[in-house]
Amino acid sequence: MNESTPPVDATVPAPGRHQGHGLAYSVIVIFLLGIVFGGWGLWKTFAPSPGNVGAQLERQRELIAALEQQAANLQRSDQVSRQANTRLQSTLAERDEEIAGLKADVAFYERFVGAPSQRRGLSVHEFRLKPQDAQTWHFVATLTQNLGGGNISKGTVTVAVEGTRNGRMQQLDWNTLRQQPDAPGVEYSFKYFEQVEGDILLPPGLKPVRVVVRIVPERGQAVERSLTWTDATAVAASAAR
Repeated sequence: MNESTPPVDATVPAPGRHQGHGLAYSVIVIFLLGIVFGGWGLWKTFAPSPGNVGAQLERQRELIAALEQQAANLQRSDQVSRQANTRLQSTLAERDEEIAGLKADVAFYERFVGAPSQRRGLSVHEFRLKPQDAQTWHFVATLTQNLGGGNISKGTVTVAVEGTRNGRMQQLDWNTLRQQPDAPGVEYSFKYFEQVEGDILLPPGLKPVRVVVRIVPERGQAVERSLTWTDATAVAASAAR
């Protein structure tokens, strides 16, 4: 009699398949736990403790204070450098002015020690005008001579001005400029050079064009020098700027 084989239930999973799934789940769980515990360990290792945070903040505050102090020092240093540069520029300008003055003095004195062909008689070396107010002008005339064997030259200096007023050309003599009749000239007495000074008064509305300086020595012929008003007032104009 043949024994029949009992039928197999298809709904019951095979033992080998069930064991495979369980092993996979276990591996995944172990892997996830490893990641979690590993991350927690790294955080515990590298994360700053409350005490370390306070120290780090203090170091940052000290660094900020040091940087601010450096910036302040650099700013003061820059201000000092600017002030020093300004003083240097002013000093250089003063030295340039001194050098120009010394060169003018050298050229002036060379007239008295130069070759005989350069020797000259009585003359107006320089004439300058400076305004005192709207109508009054102060003049300085430098007189020179390097002839005559060192003899003293004496005499007077007068000034005349040419200009236009109301569209007409006018020439104002010394008496008019001094506003007095028979006004005496400015006296001089020197061997080699001298500066004489005086004031003149221009009438309102006059536009000066030219000035004439006249030297009248006690002995010898009178000497004149004519120059434009612009040239005579050039130094005053540059000083005003």
